[in-house]
Amino acid sequence: MTKLTPVTALRGVGEALAKRLHALGVESIQDLLFLLPLRYEDRTRTVMLGELRVGQRAAVEGEVQLSEVTFRGRRQLLCRIADGSGALTLRFFHFSAEQQRGLARGIRVRCFGEARRGAAGLEFVHPEYRRVDPDANAAPIDHLTPVYPSTEGLTQGRLRQLVGAALDRLDSRDLDDCLPPELLAPESMPALHEALRFLHRPPPHAPIDALLERRHPAQRRLAFEELLAHHLSLKLLRQRVQLEPGWPLNTPGGLKERLLAGLPFAMTGAQRRVLAQIEADLARATPMLRMIQGDVGCGKTLVCALAACGALDAGAQVALMAPTELLAEQHAQNFRQWFAPLGAGVALLAGRQGSKLRRETLAGVQSGATSVVIGTHALFQEGVQFRSLALVIVDEQHRFGVHQRLALREKGAIGDRRPHQLIVTATPIPRTLAMTAYADLDVSVIDELPPGRAPVRTVVIAEARRAEVVQAIRSACLEGRQAYWVCPLIDESADLPFQAAEETAAALAQALPGIRVGLVHGRMPATAKEDGMKQFKAGHIQLLVATTVIEVGVDVPNATLMVIENAERMGLAQLHQLRGRVGRGSHASSCVLIYRAPLTALARERLAVLRATNDGFEVARRDLQLRGPGELLGTRQTGLAQMRIADLARDADMLPRVQKAAELLLADWPERVAPLLARWIGGAERYGRVG
Repeated sequence: MTKLTPVTALRGVGEALAKRLHALGVESIQDLLFLLPLRYEDRTRTVMLGELRVGQRAAVEGEVQLSEVTFRGRRQLLCRIADGSGALTLRFFHFSAEQQRGLARGIRVRCFGEARRGAAGLEFVHPEYRRVDPDANAAPIDHLTPVYPSTEGLTQGRLRQLVGAALDRLDSRDLDDCLPPELLAPESMPALHEALRFLHRPPPHAPIDALLERRHPAQRRLAFEELLAHHLSLKLLRQRVQLEPGWPLNTPGGLKERLLAGLPFAMTGAQRRVLAQIEADLARATPMLRMIQGDVGCGKTLVCALAACGALDAGAQVALMAPTELLAEQHAQNFRQWFAPLGAGVALLAGRQGSKLRRETLAGVQSGATSVVIGTHALFQEGVQFRSLALVIVDEQHRFGVHQRLALREKGAIGDRRPHQLIVTATPIPRTLAMTAYADLDVSVIDELPPGRAPVRTVVIAEARRAEVVQAIRSACLEGRQAYWVCPLIDESADLPFQAAEETAAALAQALPGIRVGLVHGRMPATAKEDGMKQFKAGHIQLLVATTVIEVGVDVPNATLMVIENAERMGLAQLHQLRGRVGRGSHASSCVLIYRAPLTALARERLAVLRATNDGFEVARRDLQLRGPGELLGTRQTGLAQMRIADLARDADMLPRVQKAAELLLADWPERVAPLLARWIGGAERYGRVG
């Protein structure tokens, strides 16, 4: 059996069934073997009907006492089975005449289902079942029953039958083990065919807890291989990119020096170090692939602007992509402030621009008259044509997929030449995780805040003490400072009893006479939202009530108090980002986390982390422990998130060995790399090619 043997080679698999299997990513017999169980059920023993409890999933056996078709609201088949200790109803809404005959009175059946409370006692709805010959010794199930990912029109029973047929064909000589023994031996990992047999048919004595937690050696073996495939895919992307010609930007034109001379402050040592790393990359003839990590307020945007100077000095263009229009507008404002006095044109390209302004902006980008263009995903839409795009800056990488930043890179292609890429994130990522999730990128860290930045004091307060928080806002505003009040919803919801932004703004305006209260949320028109932010930044609004649209990008040094409502419902990364909106000036700042009791253990721990540290890297480390990599990486945005068995948080201890194995495989067994990628990533070498 090889990867090329189609699944239609199995008996009973026709065109219709093959189509349903295709929806699960199954094309070949080998694909069936790698359709791994989501969980397991113990059907190796039956439960007496008299012992069955509501909510219990169990295997039972009994004789059909009654079988009838009823029309109680809808047509249904009801069967009553008994085993001497009790009785159970089997209820079927979809059934055939053959199925009805097969469940006639006197027939003995073995069923598996979840016990529910019904009109006549406990019942199973649409259970899995099979007939049992009472005169023969029915062979007991000798392994735990796997539950597979499924799709419409494909039952678990049929899937188990197909996987069983694939296992029966499995010969260790036919299944390529892409990992050489030299890599497996130090890890004490089982061979591939042994691991697959175990996972599809685990014996009754198998440690069910280890299997459910995906920590069994057989699962670890496959997780290691999957992590290795994803890591290699990114390393190979990096190699491919570095074979393409880029824009060597080493023409000193003095723009950087002029920009620095106009700043009212000096760069930190960390900013200078990271800028030097970027400039060394930009001077090369191959495209830069570098990520800047840095905590909120460390000055990443300025480093990006200084990096842009190299492209502008060479007469080329720079594009900056931000995840939201609000953040794009903030960047455009900063870049215009820095570059307009130096004669460089900066344009904003947003989805909600008027047609005339959009046409003018696109014409400036296409002609090259616009040197710096800033926008959201609108930057890589079809109508945008660059004249000479040499540098692409992507802010808040975890908000974008690999596809999206590669699409922007392709937009800037001129012949074979590709632009440099600078990726920026204010979500610090632990080094080992970054090396795996972003193996195609070099990583620079700005680990120093500008002088004079005092740590933000964080306090956690129950909702009952809300009046104290309102008084603190009054005091801050009377002292000439400003404040944020962040709510999770825009208007009241019957399902989620959170304080809504609009109601909160009205209530606070009433409670704080003389304090100018503004409101910004995601459903407002872009112009109204921008006007609200401008009013707040200019000091005309003293208290800004907002949803989490202000999570990133808003820079108001006079704001010294951040209040976050229902903080127990937010993730650590988001809370840390919101807290970073204050403490950006020279005044002492505070962040108040209001929670609604009772707190879950996870929420209590999250809030304790925020109270204990302002260090974004420590927050990220704890976030990884508490919630996994999704909060750090954007779970649906990176290829790494779509894994079948591996998990970056659970399997983090394997990542250093994965990185070492990748180097060894590329150096000593390069012929095994392509089959490994085909097995785990398939046609989704999505990282290397776009569109």
